[in-house]
Amino acid sequence: MDADGGTEFPILCETCLGENPYVRMTREKMGRECKVCARPFTVFRWLPGRGMRYKKTEICATCARLKNVCQTCVLDLEHGLPVQVRDAALSIQETVPRQDGNRRDYMAQAAGRLETVGGAADYSGRAQPAGREMLKQMARKEPYYKRNRAHICSFFVKGQCTRGSECPYRHEMPQADPELSKQNIVDRYHGNNDPVARRMLARSAARDDRLAPPEDRSVTSLFVRDVDPSLTQADLTAHFAAFGDLKSVALVPKNSCAFVNYKTRAAAEAAAQAARGGCVVGGHALRVGWGRARPKGPQELRGPSGDAHASDRAQGSGGPRIPAPPGAADGGMYPSQDPTAQGAAAK
Repeated sequence: MDADGGTEFPILCETCLGENPYVRMTREKMGRECKVCARPFTVFRWLPGRGMRYKKTEICATCARLKNVCQTCVLDLEHGLPVQVRDAALSIQETVPRQDGNRRDYMAQAAGRLETVGGAADYSGRAQPAGREMLKQMARKEPYYKRNRAHICSFFVKGQCTRGSECPYRHEMPQADPELSKQNIVDRYHGNNDPVARRMLARSAARDDRLAPPEDRSVTSLFVRDVDPSLTQADLTAHFAAFGDLKSVALVPKNSCAFVNYKTRAAAEAAAQAARGGCVVGGHALRVGWGRARPKGPQELRGPSGDAHASDRAQGSGGPRIPAPPGAADGGMYPSQDPTAQGAAAK
């Protein structure tokens, strides 16, 4: 039985489909086995654009709808993120069995449920606000067509390619990254052992560490970066006022940033905690960090007794210490420092 039920068009993301609006596809019914459920499915093959490589579907439509992923790249259709990142943000537990017999029965039942309900699985209803903000922060905003480029020519790497400009493969040296070269579609589909997802989650954790509250309890302000020109002070106020009473919101359009000052430290910490998963205001992703402590003035000069400006007062001045005139003994004064002097000193 065809796992796709004779589908007429694959489930693809915008990147895999390509930027060519007149793309042509070949359709081979029951062309090969799905790499997840091992059932035969309809295989589509197409060229996404000039200079790109031919792409084909790797998993069946049932598996794609069950996880709401692309049939080719196995990335989430809504956010363009790996399944492991999406499941970690939304706290979703893996439910698809890994054993062959149990997996086939599960997929058969899931196919019946999806045909009855229609469409793909919806994960947005079970998402927590922090998880949704995290996905919006990490999601790719535009298609990444560079992912469809041709593979690197192995003969060029060996210095043996003779085709020159007619070679359909890329003539460039590969970047050594053994971790990324060991990706597995089955692991990526189940959200396990995905090196790309691990790197993205590590970057997200590093961003969370930067939002750790500073030790200085007097800091009650947040620094907001990447503020879109369309956002106004009222938009930022409406978003950040939900976490506590605001003292002020200073928008700096020239630098695409803003300063959000709270009246209490607890309100600032609540806003920073909510921004750990990402901050989205008016449909624009913002980066949030803690403001710096108010800089203190220069350290006061102290005399031998510890009294501030004691050495200055010894010279008859209450201001900063001024060096003695050249050639004068210790404690010498410039004529202008003598309050009794009237004009220049007599010669």
